[in-house]
Amino acid sequence: MLGDVLLINDQHKSAAKVILDRVLVDRREIEQQQPDYKFVVAISGESGAGKSEISHSLALLLKRSNVRVKILHTDNYYRVPPLERREHRIRNDYESVGFNEYDWQLLHRNIEDFRNNKRVFIPCIDIITEEIDQLFTDFSKIQLLIIDGLYAIRTDDIDLRVFISLTYHETKINQMLRCKEPADGYRWKVLEREHHHVQSLKPLADLHVDNNYDVVEAS
Repeated sequence: MLGDVLLINDQHKSAAKVILDRVLVDRREIEQQQPDYKFVVAISGESGAGKSEISHSLALLLKRSNVRVKILHTDNYYRVPPLERREHRIRNDYESVGFNEYDWQLLHRNIEDFRNNKRVFIPCIDIITEEIDQLFTDFSKIQLLIIDGLYAIRTDDIDLRVFISLTYHETKINQMLRCKEPADGYRWKVLEREHHHVQSLKPLADLHVDNNYDVVEAS
């Protein structure tokens, strides 16, 4: 997303370092059988939990490890454009909030584009204009993909799934600092709906990031 604000701290960097170690081990094992394998990591959690911060920190660490990496933000894959989304949700009494708000077919196609080394246009929302731009991407130059978003670990064909346990109740300050949406009654109703959907995904994770940003193996 263009214009997004990241609040990266040492906890995000520390969590990213642990995730990096797991990524490098898993990737190395797969590459012993498939030398040119294109690895995909997904990171999920509620709004303000630190998904983008950890994703960005992980990407920088991978870059330093000579791995060419790109982040796909699932917020770019909403079916309803930003300027129409609030009215659409209210009109549907917030029942539309959840998994079905995303264009999963397009997201899966772009992951396939990555694995097939294609050069394509991908959606990219400009937070300032609230318009959906098109970003031209050459996936042949990318070795590893990070999918970052509320429901990212629900995506098909993922090699490593990471779930951040913090809920929106614990991240209100971060949400207000990032100023992505007004902190009004509408916002809290959306967050409560998202909360139930996101928490239902926890069993899918390979790694959990707890409330202190310690990374542990999923039980």
